[in-house]
Amino acid sequence: MINLLNLDRQDLEAFFLSLGEKPFRAGQVMKWIHQQGIVDFEAMTNLSKALRQRLQESAYVSLPQVRLTQTSRDGTRKWLLQIDDDNCIETVFIPELDRSTLCVSSQVGCALDCRFCATARQGFNRNLSVAEIVAQLWLAEHSLRAEGYLSQEHGRVITNVVMMGMGEPLTNFNNVVKAIRLMMDDFSYGLSWRRITLSTAGIVPALARLQEQCPVNLAISLHAPTDSLRDQLVPINKKYPLAKLMAACRDYVKVDPRCRITFEYVMLKDINDHPDQAKALVKLLSHLPAKVNLIPFNPFPDTDYQCSLPNRIEAFRDILMQARFVTVTRKTRGDDIDAACGQLAGKVLDRRRRQLKF
Repeated sequence: MINLLNLDRQDLEAFFLSLGEKPFRAGQVMKWIHQQGIVDFEAMTNLSKALRQRLQESAYVSLPQVRLTQTSRDGTRKWLLQIDDDNCIETVFIPELDRSTLCVSSQVGCALDCRFCATARQGFNRNLSVAEIVAQLWLAEHSLRAEGYLSQEHGRVITNVVMMGMGEPLTNFNNVVKAIRLMMDDFSYGLSWRRITLSTAGIVPALARLQEQCPVNLAISLHAPTDSLRDQLVPINKKYPLAKLMAACRDYVKVDPRCRITFEYVMLKDINDHPDQAKALVKLLSHLPAKVNLIPFNPFPDTDYQCSLPNRIEAFRDILMQARFVTVTRKTRGDDIDAACGQLAGKVLDRRRRQLKF
């Protein structure tokens, strides 16, 4: 038995050929599952009765169990999804006036151990499958649509996807890329690459592969302008220091002159928020088409960090803007339900001894 959520259009065409069917059946089934939200083969009425029976015998569509749904006072919604006996992941829906964004997880926990992130505290268990990644979009799109959410402009509920949930997407490269391609397919969700953003701490070798295989908007979790500080906050920097990371970013944008990389910078009181550090950041990014997102730190239990004071964040932002960088202080969303940036934790059976090799 095969889970059809794991298959992109090419895979589905091969699957139907193996059943002696025409490849166009792939598009029909993709539309039923992803666009109509139908996972019962018997309800797929443009398929023959014989084919529907064969699908019941050879395939299925598996979706995670919703363990908990929480809605913030600002409208942000978070789902806790059970994906196996030991593990849960979290997915977050962020509605805004001109868009509705889904923050999608790519792993159960995270092995990178960034010091200011609640997900890292949970440890790491495993990569998510293509089905488990895409199912987050399926669940949000169709459950919210059933409640009456719909963008009149875009004809869908979810207009943007950010791979910024639990995990480091580029250490689950193949499954993440396949899932993104499925999200962009016209027979499924039809999202433009401009509406998909992948956030990474900087797995340098994977950046070139991403540009070649599936170029999307890129967000770099930077958080420090020097190697000495970034080594502490983002330990993967010890393997891929800033010089290598910046070179990889420059290569990423060479292919498309319209491309601009977003650099995410969590604001930590008395750690990385000094004006001199803002000036160092200006120098670091000076040769890149860059946008900077300043992220007020969102606290979680047992953290040693505090959020920078508002006036310090403003001063930091002003230095960047004076250097003509587009700079935005991210509005905190969903912090009352622990759905804000850096707060996602889920439920993870930690297997740190099996950490990924980068």
